[in-house]
Amino acid sequence: MDHIAVVGAGQAGASAVETLRKEGFAGRLTLWGDEPHLPYQRPPLSKAYLLGEMERERLYLRPRTFYDEHGVELHLGERVTALDPAARTLTHGGGTEGWDAAILATGSAANTLPERCTAGLPGTRVIRTLADIDALAPEMVPGRRLLVVGGGYIGLEAAAVARKMGLEVVLVELSARLLSRVACEETAAWFRALHRDHGVDLREGVGLDTLLGGGRIEGARLTDGTEIAVDLVLAGIGAHAVTDLAEAAGLTCANGVVVDEMGRTSAAGVWAAGDCAAFPWKGDHVRLESVPHAIDHAQAVARNVLGAEAPYVAKPWFWSDQYEVKLQIAGLNTGFDRVVVREDAGRSHWYYAGDRLLAVDAMNDPRAYMVGKRLIEAGRSPDPAAVADGSVPVKNLMA
Repeated sequence: MDHIAVVGAGQAGASAVETLRKEGFAGRLTLWGDEPHLPYQRPPLSKAYLLGEMERERLYLRPRTFYDEHGVELHLGERVTALDPAARTLTHGGGTEGWDAAILATGSAANTLPERCTAGLPGTRVIRTLADIDALAPEMVPGRRLLVVGGGYIGLEAAAVARKMGLEVVLVELSARLLSRVACEETAAWFRALHRDHGVDLREGVGLDTLLGGGRIEGARLTDGTEIAVDLVLAGIGAHAVTDLAEAAGLTCANGVVVDEMGRTSAAGVWAAGDCAAFPWKGDHVRLESVPHAIDHAQAVARNVLGAEAPYVAKPWFWSDQYEVKLQIAGLNTGFDRVVVREDAGRSHWYYAGDRLLAVDAMNDPRAYMVGKRLIEAGRSPDPAAVADGSVPVKNLMA
């Protein structure tokens, strides 16, 4: 194998090229990214970086010298416009390149508000890329009025940062409650109280109808008919897999680029990893958007490109920082039928399907998170009554 091309210079792409070199691949290795920046961390963008607590250089996963020393050809700010699996070529602004294997690590992109809601007014922001945050930062002025659309983790994190920066915040969530797609009512209630305690005006079951203003955003009409004064709007309404390139190449896509347990797509020689990939999980295909998954999946796929033939086994875990709270999530809660609440050093919510533990949400309770994570990975389920008894040391749940 002479040339491996990695398309997408985010966390997964960077992890893939690093693993390929670590595992002994000595051929030509190229990394293609739409953005002009070195691969960087995304989680600090909307928190430490936006708050001015982290310099840009600290965002980079590796310095440029790392890629130079490891013989990785960086093609940053160069969009791959076509992929031809039959000819094993990719097309970019400068021409066409041949490859022996290609790894798609194109990630995900932020969902944007429909045009009927924005009314053609400029100034609606999303949080996804370094450019997004650089455009947003000058507008985050104390005293300004921010409307956050979306009550998932993206929207809640944005609201928390905005309050810390001194903005007035209204957050609307069209569903009946916060976190309706990703967390139980107990977790939603806990974060609802947290944000209201910090002065966020939360409105559930209400969405954005349309923005108001003469050439710039001056207000918003909500779906309940209420009109509010607004200076800035931030959309936190989720993300979608970037599959344009894969779809045009004829690859099978369904909520992501569909891959097998090794990371192979429907086209020979083409692989996919990270946020953009829909991989096998307990009889279905799922797509995860998290840094740990992007790293682990990319590493596994890179090894399989080199012949490891080792199925990827996901170990889902996530986190969210809001104000002084660190939420840590282990597992996937899909299919739960009850939630066990544990009050200990912190608070945790344990998701069960029957007697089987599926997931844990831990708020400022790293011990509960670590124990829950180990239990889930081992396929073990503690007695729910013991979980609910805060007098039982959480480590005893491992017994």
